[in-house]
Amino acid sequence: MANLTSMSGFLLMGFSENRKLQILYALVFLVTYLLALTGNLLIITVTTLDHRLQSPMYYFLKHLSVLDLCFISVTVPQSITNSLTNSGYISLGQCILQVFFFIALASSEVAILTVMSYDRYVAICRPLQYETIMDPYACRHAVTAVWLAGGFSGLMHAAVNFSIPLCGERVIYQFFCDIPQMLKLACSHEFVNEIAVAAFTTSAAFVCLVSIVLSYIRIFSTVLRIPSAEGRTKVFATCLPHLFVVNFFLSTAGFEFLRPPSDSQSAMDLMFSIFYTVIPPTINPVIYSLRNEAMKAALRKVLSKGEFAQRRIYLKAIFKF
Repeated sequence: MANLTSMSGFLLMGFSENRKLQILYALVFLVTYLLALTGNLLIITVTTLDHRLQSPMYYFLKHLSVLDLCFISVTVPQSITNSLTNSGYISLGQCILQVFFFIALASSEVAILTVMSYDRYVAICRPLQYETIMDPYACRHAVTAVWLAGGFSGLMHAAVNFSIPLCGERVIYQFFCDIPQMLKLACSHEFVNEIAVAAFTTSAAFVCLVSIVLSYIRIFSTVLRIPSAEGRTKVFATCLPHLFVVNFFLSTAGFEFLRPPSDSQSAMDLMFSIFYTVIPPTINPVIYSLRNEAMKAALRKVLSKGEFAQRRIYLKAIFKF
């Protein structure tokens, strides 16, 4: 530890110092990462290739999958590598990039979930105006705003967090460069700016959460007036899991970021970090897309032998060109 912490980087303590447990955690993370990778890549592929899935809803789903794929790739591969090599060292440059991309992608994910809830609100509560409100021009601008807002948030956190003087050993009791854990390394009263930036980001996330909840309240009030019991059940079966995932992601992340960081590693810190870093990107493909009948039909079509062969020839022609 003395040799590592004397360098410019940090020491990530991870889950355990026991070698066997390190390998077990690495295998669990590897399986989870492959599941997230497969599910999100399938959604990106299907929504890109199938012309029937070119509506705004699937356009936003594709970007959500891209965000999920990038989001889980920021932390999990590094943790797997550290566990397998029995080394928790991460360089200063890697840590800066990890904080930037982690915050940027998390912020973008909250923003895209807000846009998706508004899209469902317009589709269900204002169906006659849907094509006018959610036209391709508006959708492209909404996605651009999502990515720009996330990038700005990540840039603010990375710039402010790594401008703070650090005191003591550079040991982070997490499996990635987690801002709450890094703040306890700061010298006394030197992290006021980071708290201000975190307060701004938290306020923006709270506004997004309120917007999502209000959208779903309007959706549910409209659905309850539908005379068909089957129609109500279908909408509730789709919207309730969406609302659960959003609340799960924001509540666990908010709890971890807002509570005072502990002075030592605890199971609760690790558990909550997994809840908002690993689980959402893994279950989002199931909750948002793979339960959708149109998506399942498109998946079967794309993965069928004849269709898959045609798509493979088409992709080869594009790359050759």
